[in-house]
Amino acid sequence: MQGTYGQANGFILELRPSRTTRLLSSKFMHPTLNIAVKAARSAGKIINRASLDIESLNISVKQQSDYVTEVDRAAEAAIIAVLRDAYPAYGILAEESGLAGTDAHAEFQWIIDPLDGTTNFIHGVPQYAISIALAHKGVMQQAVVYDPNRNEIFTASKGGGAFVNGRRIRVAKRDKLDEALIGTGFPYRMFEHIDTYLAIFKEIAQKTAGMRRPGAAALDLAWVACGRMDGFWELGLAPWDMAAGSLLITEAGGLVGDLSGEANYMKTGNIIGGNPKIFSQLLQIIASHRTATLPA
Repeated sequence: MQGTYGQANGFILELRPSRTTRLLSSKFMHPTLNIAVKAARSAGKIINRASLDIESLNISVKQQSDYVTEVDRAAEAAIIAVLRDAYPAYGILAEESGLAGTDAHAEFQWIIDPLDGTTNFIHGVPQYAISIALAHKGVMQQAVVYDPNRNEIFTASKGGGAFVNGRRIRVAKRDKLDEALIGTGFPYRMFEHIDTYLAIFKEIAQKTAGMRRPGAAALDLAWVACGRMDGFWELGLAPWDMAAGSLLITEAGGLVGDLSGEANYMKTGNIIGGNPKIFSQLLQIIASHRTATLPA
């Protein structure tokens, strides 16, 4: 049976025998989410143009295996210009420009990664994204993760659900770990917990259908939200890597936590996400390997 279409309260509805999928029009988005989408698309244009001539880019090394390009900076400047123009009083925490003095005390704060997956980008690997989140007193309210390669824009509003290109998304329903596809990120800057990480990786790899390391945490979390991966875990991330993706997962019906299952991942940098069943099984494995020197 083909889907039938109609409208209800301004939303386009596609009706099928077993489910109803809601398409979210931009005019029904929260105003701040609309602005974040506008900012992400502005940055995406810069990134897409630069991807046509990667060899001409100026690349700097921030620290071991941590790169920044002129594209990162230009994309971040474009994002900030759009956000500041619309909401000049909101604070900003951005990967390349950091946190301005007055921004640290703002009630609302934008958290920005202009190009998550820079290493992929400079090697021509088409797996990177723009991540923008808005927090109110530390609680995520709005989220955008934009994949300019696939032209996929993941959005979420607290209490309003998660979407990709306007279509409602949910976490996967798999409940058995041995059938699950799990994402992770290899340590590339801080190696003090490498032995613990490898022990966790070994056990999870032995107990799942597969492991993936695409190389852009914000996009990995978005893929968990839409069910392409069943779970994700990583150590040592920055707030801008997790902010938007964590809201996408929770609004898609999943769970996100630190290595103790609590909500302190933005502080510790250690995160587990997934559908509820897979999240609890990952948490159990990872918690069993924790050491006194590895914060939750």
